[in-house]
Amino acid sequence: MQQAMTIGWIGLGKLGLPMAACLARAGHAVQGFDRDEARLALAQEQGIAIAESQNAAARGARIMLTSLPDDTVLERVMLGPDGLIAHMDAGAVLAETSTVSPRASARVGEAAAKAGIAYLRLPISGSTTLAETGQVTCFASGPKSAFEAIRPVLAAFTRAQTWLGEEEQARYAKLAINLMISVSAGMMAESLALARKGGIDWRQFLAVMGESAVASPFVKYKVGPLAERDFAPMFTAAQLVKDLGLILDAAGEAKVPTPLTSVLQESYAAILAAGEGDQDFITIVRHVERLAGLGEPA
Repeated sequence: MQQAMTIGWIGLGKLGLPMAACLARAGHAVQGFDRDEARLALAQEQGIAIAESQNAAARGARIMLTSLPDDTVLERVMLGPDGLIAHMDAGAVLAETSTVSPRASARVGEAAAKAGIAYLRLPISGSTTLAETGQVTCFASGPKSAFEAIRPVLAAFTRAQTWLGEEEQARYAKLAINLMISVSAGMMAESLALARKGGIDWRQFLAVMGESAVASPFVKYKVGPLAERDFAPMFTAAQLVKDLGLILDAAGEAKVPTPLTSVLQESYAAILAAGEGDQDFITIVRHVERLAGLGEPA
């Protein structure tokens, strides 16, 4: 195992906490911070030392990891005279795991470089369930030497780690993967509605889908909850709306046509308007059912 070390962690949400807990179970001294007192209490129960502030979490830490909700929070936490970067030691590694825009990430990268900090873009792919067992994956970009140096640490909470380049490649990779996930969710929703209209039993068609040529790991992962009509959030519709906006912005800047993403953004906007933003993003199944005049399956 990698030699135990002091690791700082900011952002102990649905993904951040289980990943940080994996590091604590691996024997590392993890000092964490979150603005939510309830999350701090849960973190302490899982062996994470609680820092009194975000910047205090950086004291003595040669590796800092963050898991933050959006561009605004990312820049607030990282930048400025009271930001995290200003309180980290030169030569430390900052690994940022959020889904944020390449543009905001690049601003953080510039500030980190000026401070002599190795900045790794490290977005995570996977559910909270996978995070709890250390089975999420990560895409990394930034200094390759920093990636190789902390890769044994990353292995404590990820099952696969891929380095993609020196700049914002990992941010684009995460947006591209989330585009595929969102399109897959829309595909499932329309296919399920069509099958029901054709008189096929709900559970039977889910079983067929799960064994078909399109049965990706994502499809298989959603078949079980859909069979039980379980829309409890692993990743909410509101979170996906945020990511769809990031995808469209990045695609626009790169001059990549994304008509499927635009249609999905409209569908998810309707889902939010219906008050279902806090449901799992696969709730698009119910949205399409409503449009098709379908109620709950028998």
